[in-house]
Amino acid sequence: NVDHVVLYQESSALREAYAAADMVLADGAPVVAAAKLLSRPLPERVAGSDLVPRLFQEAVSQRLGPRVYLLGGAPGVGRRAAEHIESTWPGAKIVGLASPPPGFETDAALNASLVAEINACRPDVLLIGLGAPKQELWIHRHQAELRVPVALCIGATIDFLAGERARAPGWMRRVGLEWLFRVLLEPRRLGRRYARDAWLFPRLFWREWRCATSGRF
Repeated sequence: NVDHVVLYQESSALREAYAAADMVLADGAPVVAAAKLLSRPLPERVAGSDLVPRLFQEAVSQRLGPRVYLLGGAPGVGRRAAEHIESTWPGAKIVGLASPPPGFETDAALNASLVAEINACRPDVLLIGLGAPKQELWIHRHQAELRVPVALCIGATIDFLAGERARAPGWMRRVGLEWLFRVLLEPRRLGRRYARDAWLFPRLFWREWRCATSGRF
C-alpha cells in the first residue's frame, strides 16, 4: 500500500524482504491507480483482509482442511479469530497461535522459541499480522528456519477476523476509501502516518512520472 511504498524508499531491510518474497500484492487503491497512470497496470487491489477469507473458502470447498498458525494480535485476539475461522470455515484448523509482546523481534531466545513452536505445530499456512514493516522483516529474517510451506503477511486481518476492529463498508472499499474509514476510527494511531504518506507519495509518483516520460523509467 502507500505506506509500504514510502517505507520502501527509506529502509534497505524492507527492500531486501520485498526482493526475497515469492509474491507481492497491491493492497492500496492509490497504488493501483498510480500504476495505471504510469502505464504499468496492476490487475486489481488485493487486501489481506479479502485474501485470507477467500483462501479459507477455497480450501474448505476443496476439502483441503488447511492447518493454520496465527501470529499476531493482542492477547486474546488470536483466540477469538481462531474461533471465528473454525466456525465459519469448518475443516480449517488453527493449530497454534501467538501474541508476542512489543519488541519481541529483538529477543533472539524468544524468537528461537517461537520458530520452534511454529515448526512443531506443522501448519500449512502461517498468517502473520504484526503490522508493517515488522511482519515483512520478521519473516524475511526467519524464513530459512521455518518449515512452513506458505507464510502471508496480512496486517490487521487477525483483528478483523476476531471482531476487534471493523472493516469499512463495502461501498467505501469499492471506491478506494477504506484508508479514510480506518484513519477516522484510529486518528491518533494512523493520523500522522497518513499525513506523511499523503505528502510523500505524490512526490514519489511525480518522480516516476518524469522518469517514464523521459524514457528513463
